[in-house]
Amino acid sequence: MADEDLATLGPAAAPPTTSDRPAADAGPARPAHGPAPGQEAEPTAAARWLPRIVIAGLVLAALNLRPAITSLGALLEEVREGLGMSGTVAGLLTSVPALCFAVFGIAAPRLARRFGPGAIVCAGMAAVAVGVAVRPYAGGTPGFLAGSALALAGIAVGNVLLPVVIKTWFPDRVGPMTGLYSMALALGTSLAAALTVPMTGALGGDWHTGLTVWALLAAVAVVPWLVVLRRRPATGAAAPESGTQETAAPPIRITSSPTAWALAVFFGLQATAAYITMGWMPQIFRDAGVSAGTAGVLLAVTMAVGVPLSFVLPRLAARMRHQGPLVVVLGVCGLAGYTGLWLAPAAGAWLWALLMGISNCAFPLALTMIGMRSSSPAGVVKLSAFAQSVGYLISIPGPLLVGTLYQHSGGWGLPIALMVGLMVPQIAVGTLAGRNRRIEDER
Repeated sequence: MADEDLATLGPAAAPPTTSDRPAADAGPARPAHGPAPGQEAEPTAAARWLPRIVIAGLVLAALNLRPAITSLGALLEEVREGLGMSGTVAGLLTSVPALCFAVFGIAAPRLARRFGPGAIVCAGMAAVAVGVAVRPYAGGTPGFLAGSALALAGIAVGNVLLPVVIKTWFPDRVGPMTGLYSMALALGTSLAAALTVPMTGALGGDWHTGLTVWALLAAVAVVPWLVVLRRRPATGAAAPESGTQETAAPPIRITSSPTAWALAVFFGLQATAAYITMGWMPQIFRDAGVSAGTAGVLLAVTMAVGVPLSFVLPRLAARMRHQGPLVVVLGVCGLAGYTGLWLAPAAGAWLWALLMGISNCAFPLALTMIGMRSSSPAGVVKLSAFAQSVGYLISIPGPLLVGTLYQHSGGWGLPIALMVGLMVPQIAVGTLAGRNRRIEDER
């Protein structure tokens, strides 16, 4: 199927080739400026600053891909009491992100084909802002879930399309740009985890306000994408040429690629670990006698570890032919962290938070491998949508099962045992996904 081809990404797909390789593209373009000198000047001026606007939009969007989730994790007990949720329903709430990411992630490439990726990312950030703003006041658990689903739908399209934006605009800098994107994502995650509880206290102690405040960050993220959209008519002329080259390539059968399936399962298992951590780790510490504020800070530490590592890890992975060793190191850290949570959750809380933060860097590693396992932006579109959508479907039962086990067993022994058990296949399938393969070679 060619409908997720690079040409389907819309006018925004064209300018990157001039901005990413100015020396190579500027040379051939100059002699062909026959039509009118005045028409040449505008794209040239745009080429100087438009990529910077895209980078700003990329960073701001990445900052908003997790606060809707981690801010809720920090206040989950208050939300449960305020809405009268059982442990099972709260587990369902922590599973909603994965469900929304899977459902809306599948639709992202087709939406990008029709409207352009910039428009969809922009709409996604607007959906995040509205969803986060209205969910605390929507009335009861159904309204809260509906508002959360709207915000998570916006996050889902960002999850799929931002790696494609990187591959399209910055094809020679996939590692560094993925590192920047991953670092911003980790920073937004940790800021929401660390600041939600104290901000809630400063704003009067109302959890409604503490969750709503994160809508402001999403509203700011809309602005640079509006600028990119305004530039579309001026920069869209080159899109057909790029598209004709890509559509000439044989179609990629993504579902018949072993590499794609390995990446999807790896992505799903690491997402399971991440969302269990974000949704339940503060509660594990609170049940062990840690205060709510400290539990939020511990979650922030877990997420903050990913800020520098998410910048360094993709660069390191991009230089390696096989990313399997990195998968093993991150998995061993996860096993150690979960074991510590089981044996002495309060006594070694800071160490366990650090180890789980290192383990959660499987996410930027997975994103980097998505960019490396295809030789073209068109392939990355399909691989990103497939690996993330299938992966998030795989991750749905995990947080829900943790909530159910917690409620019926009355403790954290069984839920943590589940986390330990899932880490073993994550290491195994991640090693397979890390092999030096391309999905185009598996047609």
